[in-house]
Amino acid sequence: MPAPTSLKRSISLPLLTLYGLGNILGAGIYVLIGKVVGVAGLYAPISFLLASLLAGFTAFSYAELSARYPLSAGESVYLHEAFGVRFLSLGVGLLIILAGILSSAAIVQGFVGYFNVFFQAPASLIIIVVVSLLCALAIWGIVESVRTAVILTVFEVAGLLLILWSGRSELLDIGPRIPELLPDTTLVTWYGIFWGGLLAFYAYIGFEDMVNVAEEVKQPQITMPLAIIIALCVSAVLYFLVALVAVLGLPPEQLAASDAPLALIYQHYSGKDPFFISAIGLFAVINGALIQMIMVSRILYGLARQSWLPSVLGRVHPRTRTPVIATLLSAVAVLLFSLSFNITELAENTSFVILLVFIMINSALITIKHRHPRPEGVTVYPVLVPIMGLLTASGFVALKLFKPWFD
Repeated sequence: MPAPTSLKRSISLPLLTLYGLGNILGAGIYVLIGKVVGVAGLYAPISFLLASLLAGFTAFSYAELSARYPLSAGESVYLHEAFGVRFLSLGVGLLIILAGILSSAAIVQGFVGYFNVFFQAPASLIIIVVVSLLCALAIWGIVESVRTAVILTVFEVAGLLLILWSGRSELLDIGPRIPELLPDTTLVTWYGIFWGGLLAFYAYIGFEDMVNVAEEVKQPQITMPLAIIIALCVSAVLYFLVALVAVLGLPPEQLAASDAPLALIYQHYSGKDPFFISAIGLFAVINGALIQMIMVSRILYGLARQSWLPSVLGRVHPRTRTPVIATLLSAVAVLLFSLSFNITELAENTSFVILLVFIMINSALITIKHRHPRPEGVTVYPVLVPIMGLLTASGFVALKLFKPWFD
């Protein structure tokens, strides 16, 4: 009996870094920056800094775990290695799948806002067409999908740099305005900053998805950690600067009301038609949806190969070398959620689910480091890293759970 077709190791460090960067830079900054400003006001840049700190500790945890266990369905494998409880491992895998579906659905809805800058069409029709095209591309092949994502990522970065260039005068003359950007010590102010940080955290989601293509990465023990850290650092710098440009130029309520906030910012600073930046916005949001869909299908594949889900989801097409059935299932789920909920609900719930996963992942690394402190060939980080990741993620989950008490 012939061996089942396996995934192909074809992703290099530059491809993986841009793949992760494209996932991180998707709808989070292009769509939700206005919503973050609406919550945190002039202190939105601090919310983004807070979110980057939250993501940063766990990013290093993922970097170490991806080098220790370079396998698809990464989170499930990490928890199984730490605790050996099949139900817990399957549960975290299903949570990641849910987060990916919610995130992709939010991104597709973000696409509608930028699309309507050019053409008016029913939102449901746009969503159906976009999800169908993304599904077809994801089935086509991993190299083709990743290369497409890389090309779109270049456009995403270019769009953010264009925003920074258009608002460069405000950044260069920021000195006199620094006092108004520094928050006071009142509970109300910091509650808005923390809640804005939870929403901004959605913009950093994506680095954790990189581990789920580990079986398609060349030299994963070296490539995976390096790509994760580079992608997160680049995105954190861009986010902070773009948030500064946003709050320095436009009133918070105007940004919060926009479905295409970066187009609004560009038009304000340049006085030009936002055609180009809106086109980039289309590329950005569609790129994030594509990468999320790939991620969901790879986790379904990985869980099936571990015999934790039906084996049909682990089948790889002999020609495309992609898990076709798993990809189709993920596309159907994305379509259903994107037609059923609004973007803010989807983003907030995605962040909450990912934070629950981060709590478990950091707990897993603490346990693994205690048992195997220095595995051969793996760069390890101080145990303080996963401890801080656990504490920060738990704090934001508590903020979400107790929010109704403060409203």
